[in-house]
Amino acid sequence: MKSTINGNRPGHIETHGTDYVPDSERRGRPRDLFAVWAGSNLVYLYFVLGGMLIILGLDVRQSLLVIVAGNLFWIPVGYLAVSGPASGSPSETIGRAFYGVNGNRVVQAVLGWLVGVLYEAINLAVGALAGFVLVQQLFGTSPALVQLIIIVGLALVTFGISVYGHATILKLAPWFTWSLLAAIIVLAGFVIARADFQYQPTDGLLSGPSLWAVALGGFGIIASAPLSWQNGADYSRYLPRHVSTRATAFWTGFGGFVPATVITILGVLAGTVIDMSNPQESMAEILPGWFYTIFLLVIVLGSISNNALTAYSTGLALLATGIPWRRSITVIFDGIVAISLTLYAIFISNFLDTVSGLLEVSIAVLSPALAIYVVDIILRRNRYLGEELQKVSTDSPYWFRKGFNVGGFGALIAGTLASTLFMSTTFYVGPGALWLGGADITVFVGTAVGGAIYYFSEGSRVRAEGAATQQAESQGISAGRGNAVTDREQP
Repeated sequence: MKSTINGNRPGHIETHGTDYVPDSERRGRPRDLFAVWAGSNLVYLYFVLGGMLIILGLDVRQSLLVIVAGNLFWIPVGYLAVSGPASGSPSETIGRAFYGVNGNRVVQAVLGWLVGVLYEAINLAVGALAGFVLVQQLFGTSPALVQLIIIVGLALVTFGISVYGHATILKLAPWFTWSLLAAIIVLAGFVIARADFQYQPTDGLLSGPSLWAVALGGFGIIASAPLSWQNGADYSRYLPRHVSTRATAFWTGFGGFVPATVITILGVLAGTVIDMSNPQESMAEILPGWFYTIFLLVIVLGSISNNALTAYSTGLALLATGIPWRRSITVIFDGIVAISLTLYAIFISNFLDTVSGLLEVSIAVLSPALAIYVVDIILRRNRYLGEELQKVSTDSPYWFRKGFNVGGFGALIAGTLASTLFMSTTFYVGPGALWLGGADITVFVGTAVGGAIYYFSEGSRVRAEGAATQQAESQGISAGRGNAVTDREQP
């Protein structure tokens, strides 16, 4: 996807924010999305998640089934990307169609920005911890001042890429992807050679209700990763309007599914022979010295690649809340917050507990949000008038009642509340989960309730909007042209 016009050039700060990208500025092919999504998901966090399944008490076969099942959520995540070319808008703007202008501001503040920044802090911490071990290996010590410098240095590189924006991210994506992929292939060889495929949990095999409870908990942890990527339109909106929707969905979802699945499986296999509660250091037991250094560098590079995409989208989410900043400024602000959270996660909190707690809680709201987005695309048959989405005043067709669409916003709240009833975490167990013997079915409940309520409450309206949009497009009309109140950034 090569875009070289109007402020979206590699090495130049992108001037588009959450505004509409006109057809004249669209370039690229759907398959270019593969490198973007694969490179950003060749990350060590998945390795940690695989190890967590072993720690929870699953064996290798059970863990593999949980991993594949959880990562199937990359299919609907890939489907969300088709809304980008259709609307010429990022996901953070498209949400106005189903939550309302003000409702979307609330959703983007929580789901788009807060959850995103928490993930940025986790990935920054992952890279920093690997950097600490690398410095200690090379110099024998890693004092607090050096650790602080590593955290800030990683943040400057990561958020610097995000400040430059879309074209720069796409330009760097293949380099991240293929270099990380080569290292992962070598890593896989060493891990598979040492793995214990007959591994049995030290406390014995789980069975019955206990097995289902642990397996469903692990499923939720794995599924939370793709569920957090509900911003596919951010990277596909520069594609021409009439590109193949199947190709757009496939290359997005496939780019996320393959590395997420493979690396998590490697984490499981490594967990059969080493202590995965501290894998940065424990991996030295099964890797030769020369590759252990490369392994640590891969962790650092992967955290940069992943966070560059995450920070780009959280910057857009902050714009969508109505903050009158430039996109580049929102990314810088995100970086400051992420650094602060990372310092807390590393120097004050238990890191593994921080990861687990975030993933356990986030799916309660992420699962209904994903369902609502997918249902909206299906109902309107992926027809959006991008310039209409830019209106944020009372004349917006998405103003609804005081800026809130009761059907969409209510579906999200209802789905979230229903999810919490069936949540089973380390610090909270809902009544539904207790009734099921501790099994956590948050993902299924949230998806079903949120999607169903939106479908039945908003189906007629959204279908009518889709039909009207089709008619307008067939007549060459783009409603509201030149009159929208927009979030467009000025150069």
